[in-house]
Order: sequence, then structure tokens, then C-alpha cells
Amino acid sequence: MRLLRFSVLYMALALSANVASADIQTAVALREGDMKKLVFHPEALPTAKAAFLHEDGGEGTLADYEGKYVLLNFWATWCAPCRHEMPMLSELQEELGGDDFEVVTLATGRNMPPAMAKFLKEIGVDNLPQHRDPKQTVAREMKVFGLPTTMILDPEGNEIARLRGDADWSSDNAKAILTTLIGHTSN
Repeated sequence: MRLLRFSVLYMALALSANVASADIQTAVALREGDMKKLVFHPEALPTAKAAFLHEDGGEGTLADYEGKYVLLNFWATWCAPCRHEMPMLSELQEELGGDDFEVVTLATGRNMPPAMAKFLKEIGVDNLPQHRDPKQTVAREMKVFGLPTTMILDPEGNEIARLRGDADWSSDNAKAILTTLIGHTSN
């Protein structure tokens, strides 16, 4: 009986791994336009364990988001491409955000909270977190070498894809890739 239970468990794990792999392969095939810059890794990569600061001064880690897909965006108030991209990330969060998916923004380097609030207000974004990585600890651990850099994290908290530079994250193509991964269609 014990062997039967282990066999069933093994088959379930193998099937879920194959489903996730098939979803990633489908997502890779969907890349067009800006999304051609989105590089899926052959194997999922671990993410940073370092803490970052919340808007209220508390600490958080990327492990806080396990259980859902995350679009993690590293940005800065001085970054012109970030200013262009942030409203698209906001739209993506508005449309797809929920129990299965979240856009998480992390200002890296010297980004003071008043400057971040002003930046987001000027571009009309009010639904994204104002997390900070002032000493670039998370960014260094994640090997972020330029801004903006955006990663897709799987529900286990691993990085499965990365895009360097800005992109149109509100495009139909970006939404198709993400909904394929998270397993539902956009409204």
C-alpha cells in the first residue's frame, strides 16, 4: 500500500512538472515585439534571500510572495525608461493582479520615499508597492546590472525568466505570455 501511495505521489509530481514545462514552452513560443527580449532560463534560478524595505519602513523578502507568479521589476526614480514602463506595469497589475499573480516593484539604490511617491504620482501610478532596496543588496544578489530589469518568479519563488531594459508590459503579447504561465485568460 505504501508503495502505491509513493507511486501516485511521484506520478502527480511528474505530471505537474510536465504541465509547468509545457506552459513555459508555450510562453516562449508566444514572444513577439518587446517580449523577444524576455529570456526564459533552462532551469529555474534561486532568488535573493536578502531583505528589502516596505514603504512603512518594515522589512520583507521575495519569499513573502511564494505561492503566486510575480513580475519583479527593479527600477529607480532617475531612470527614464522606468518612467515610461511603470504605467504599463500598473496596468498589468490592474488587469492580472490577484491570488495567482502580482507585480512587485523594487526601487534599488538611493531612492528616497518622498521622491518615489512624487515619481509615481507624476505618472499616475497608485497601485504598485513602493519597496526599496537602498543598499542594492537584493539587486546584487539577483545580478541586476542595469535598470529597468524585470524578472518572472514562479510560485516556488524561483526566477524563470528575465528581461533587461524596458518593455511594453501592457501589450497583448506580454499578457498572453503571463496568462499562459499563471493558467487563466485575461478579461
